[in-house]
Amino acid sequence: MKSLLSPVLSAGQCAQCKFCCTFTAAEAWETPLFSKESVRQLSQTYGLFAVKDAEGGSYTLDLSAYWNEHGEKEYAPCPFLDPRSGCVLTEDEKPFDCKIWPLRVMRRNGRLVVALTPTCVEMNKIPLERLTSFVQDSGIAKILFDEAEKTPWIIKEYRDPFPVLAEK
Repeated sequence: MKSLLSPVLSAGQCAQCKFCCTFTAAEAWETPLFSKESVRQLSQTYGLFAVKDAEGGSYTLDLSAYWNEHGEKEYAPCPFLDPRSGCVLTEDEKPFDCKIWPLRVMRRNGRLVVALTPTCVEMNKIPLERLTSFVQDSGIAKILFDEAEKTPWIIKEYRDPFPVLAEK
């Protein structure tokens, strides 16, 4: 899946920021989810990286060693983040969460929603009404909902204050 957001968010904007590739302990729930197979494949290609079980048979990054050393409020980098060049993963290797960030497929009150992560500086420059129209009119919402139905372990529980851009 190529970036669906390229009409509103360029790869250059993301490469300069890299905020989505770092996490405090309080933000650990936002680390990307990996299938067992992707953990195996990525470990073969890039070496072992710490993961822990997540709900639904998936895995998430375990960055606790970093926080134990540097403090829980410090930003732990994703093990696939090169500080100079950005993410080392190819588009095919990237987890779903990374491919769609700053969007999230979430479950709110039993329904699927596409929500916007409120911390993306570049997306916050775009009026919410424009983003909502873009996600709905471009077909992105349908693509994300279809993927979530095929792989339900990628769905995260809704959290405030994530603006909802589409609902199913």
